[in-house]
Amino acid sequence: MWKLLQPPAHKPEIDAAKVDSRYRSLRLQVFAGIFIGYAGFYLVRKNFSMAIPELGNLGFDTSELSIVLSMNAIAYALSKFLMGSVSDRSNARVFLPLGLVLASLSMMFMIIPVTLLGPERRELAIIVMAALNFLVGWFNGMGWPPCGRVMTHWFSQNERGTKMSVWNCAHNVGGALVGPMAVYGAIWFGSWFYGSHSELYFLIGTYLFPAVVSIFIALAAYVLIRDTPQACGLPSVEKWRNDYPKDYSAKQEEVLTTREIFFKYVLNNRLLWYIALANAFVYMVRYGCLDWAPTYLREAQGYDIKQAGWAYFAYEFAAIPGTLICGWLSDKIFHGRRALPTILFMAIVALFILLYWQFSSNYVIVTLSLIAIGFFIYGPVMLIGVQALDLAPKNASGTAAGLTGFFGYFLGTAILANIVLGTVADKAGWDWTFVLLIGACLLAIVFMAFTCKREKERH
Repeated sequence: MWKLLQPPAHKPEIDAAKVDSRYRSLRLQVFAGIFIGYAGFYLVRKNFSMAIPELGNLGFDTSELSIVLSMNAIAYALSKFLMGSVSDRSNARVFLPLGLVLASLSMMFMIIPVTLLGPERRELAIIVMAALNFLVGWFNGMGWPPCGRVMTHWFSQNERGTKMSVWNCAHNVGGALVGPMAVYGAIWFGSWFYGSHSELYFLIGTYLFPAVVSIFIALAAYVLIRDTPQACGLPSVEKWRNDYPKDYSAKQEEVLTTREIFFKYVLNNRLLWYIALANAFVYMVRYGCLDWAPTYLREAQGYDIKQAGWAYFAYEFAAIPGTLICGWLSDKIFHGRRALPTILFMAIVALFILLYWQFSSNYVIVTLSLIAIGFFIYGPVMLIGVQALDLAPKNASGTAAGLTGFFGYFLGTAILANIVLGTVADKAGWDWTFVLLIGACLLAIVFMAFTCKREKERH
């Protein structure tokens, strides 16, 4: 297995007259590869959430299904960090498609506990579903790190914010397709497998159809992606663009040992810990607003499901232009610095959370506030990942980004956004959840501020 994943050796540089055209075409090619590849991961990421209502109709309990659901987030948080270190020592061209194929196969097998075990053997079915959804989350954790590796090798630091803001939209594209695929997959292919048993058609649309599509995407990603410029006979991107960071050295082009990655460049990097903690509070705000908005608007404010649904959609849709603008600002206005635009955007998010809270009885202000929160929150989500890449050598970038991702998903999402906010809303009321969300914005700003001085020195 390790031989399969081993990074390709560097080739002698090609004729200098051909470097420029070859570099430009390959950069576009590998970018397309990681874009569609990462979008493919989101086709087989959180499909179980869509299956829960249908599984409830078959006789499964919601409380049991929630345990299965939680396995995905826990596995993803752990995998993004641990598999990130494997990615740093692997060929991205193989690592990303392999993770996507394994995630797709795990998603396919989610059909088995429903059809072969069913609610009649519910305990065993829940255990199998939980194990499979854990694997889905774990293999999904193999998506971000190789993309980060490709970004650091093919795009220099002063252009990375803009390029990653475009690439980051891949998860919006993939996530947006899950719903339509679930509907049309069931309509087109459900009867092929289950005949007149229409109650099982959702298994094809939710699990099988997106999994098959993702496998084809994995093959396309393998064709397009290249690990490093040097493996294609090209110079490093810093040499090609004459764009060297202050702390650049030839060591950054070498494959590092696991010990070097963890103990020299990641765990001993104080700035990475600061942005990891900041990321936890950014994710608390991101998912605290997103996950609880439908419940808050329906239960606390009395909006109907259609109004709550459109507000939810507006939040997600606004992320795309917000991410693109934030990435552009970090490169063009702040000259490659990530902390300052993150601080600016989080301050604006805090302002709109306050408006959302104080004028929650006004549907127009609620919708505009959620649009603004979605617009401004996803920029910091993206930029913290970019900053993690900036703060570590190229061949430790996956582990560095994995550390911030672990804090974001495990501490920020699972603990703070889901458990803490849900408990506070139930025990103390919704007003206190807004206090906590504004506090999270301020804490994110504080931890990002700790990195400003060092970032200024590096640029």
